[in-house]
Amino acid sequence: MLKKILFLFVISCFLCHTTFAAIKSVEEQRKDWNEWLSELKQEMIDKGISKKTIDDAYKNDYFHEIKQVEIQDKKQAEFILTSDKYINKLITANKVKKARELYKELKPKYQKISEQYGVPLNYLIAFWAVETHFGYNKGKYHLIDGLTNLSYKNRRAKFFKRELYHVLLIMDEYGLSDDKMMGSWAGAMGHFQFMPSTYNAYAVDYDGDGVADIWDSFDDAIASAANYLSKLGWKADEPWGQEVKLPWNFDYHLIGPKKFKTVKEWKKIGIFSANGKGINLPDNAPATIILPDGRRGRAYLTLSNFRRIMIWNRSTNYALAIVTLADYIGNDKPYHALSEKTYYKLTNEDILLVQQFANRVLKSKLKEDGRFGSQTAQEVKKLQKKWKQPQDGMPDYALLNKIKKYKSRADFMVSPQPKKPIRQSKK
Repeated sequence: MLKKILFLFVISCFLCHTTFAAIKSVEEQRKDWNEWLSELKQEMIDKGISKKTIDDAYKNDYFHEIKQVEIQDKKQAEFILTSDKYINKLITANKVKKARELYKELKPKYQKISEQYGVPLNYLIAFWAVETHFGYNKGKYHLIDGLTNLSYKNRRAKFFKRELYHVLLIMDEYGLSDDKMMGSWAGAMGHFQFMPSTYNAYAVDYDGDGVADIWDSFDDAIASAANYLSKLGWKADEPWGQEVKLPWNFDYHLIGPKKFKTVKEWKKIGIFSANGKGINLPDNAPATIILPDGRRGRAYLTLSNFRRIMIWNRSTNYALAIVTLADYIGNDKPYHALSEKTYYKLTNEDILLVQQFANRVLKSKLKEDGRFGSQTAQEVKKLQKKWKQPQDGMPDYALLNKIKKYKSRADFMVSPQPKKPIRQSKK
């Protein structure tokens, strides 16, 4: 027993030494960084960024030492918020009150922008509220600093390097200093949190001063947001959708981002309004059903504008928060928090387990990041089909339990039910 303990101790020491030995010294890290940064600067110059802009952008030292504590695996199970909890956390009574006040205050000035771009002002105010809390939280991170570091040996380095190029392009085109380039840790900028590439594609110089200033000119910022939504295909006179109830015999095969039917066709299937006042949507509009929390949660019938919001941000919960607040701004109904139903609380580790299982057994090609998105939902539906479960695309305790107990493909077979004994008739 003593030999075994000593052996394990030696192995443990060896692994620890190996881990720490893999960490380069600060001098080595700085050397690697400087070589990479030199190549990055030249790459940006080759793409057309002026040397003057590069020198201005990199007048500071953005080297960050990689410490042991920063590279340790800190996996911690985080509960994934249900749509009810997410909306209640983001849309509060105070936010609704503030949004309504600002809507009334700003409408005389900005209704013209709303009409010009065909995007209702209540939606623009809702985006503003959700993105930066009415401009109070536009981000305090230096974009050159943040995006440069995120472009270095990061799992999404290619994405962040592209956004870094667009920041440099903004500086180059408008002659802005790097001190102006402030935003979120991931690069989002201004009142409506545009990514740099979005800025270069859709930003508008509405006040005509020569710069599309989405940071300090609200005229430019709100016009840019309206232009973006308009170019995405916003339909001015069409609602986003509404909450509905599904019939008891609903076919969950019909759920999915590409499973379209007209509102009239959904009505024929038996979909009805959650408030009991009827479905108040255009009969001929193409619509999809979404179940953000699976069959045990709320159901929504969504139209084109809801899908436009999900291009802005691909989170279903985010889109629901936007339309919830926009609806409150557009009416005078008293605020009521959503009643939060009790579900199995999924964690990011649960989602990671599903992704790894789908990749291994179904040969899926999911990104194993523990985040629940539409692609993971589609693979969940395949697993539910194999295990003869309702195919709502939401992993629950029953599905996770089957995954954990899985041994072979034979587990997908439904066990034969025992035959009932034949009752002997009494003579």
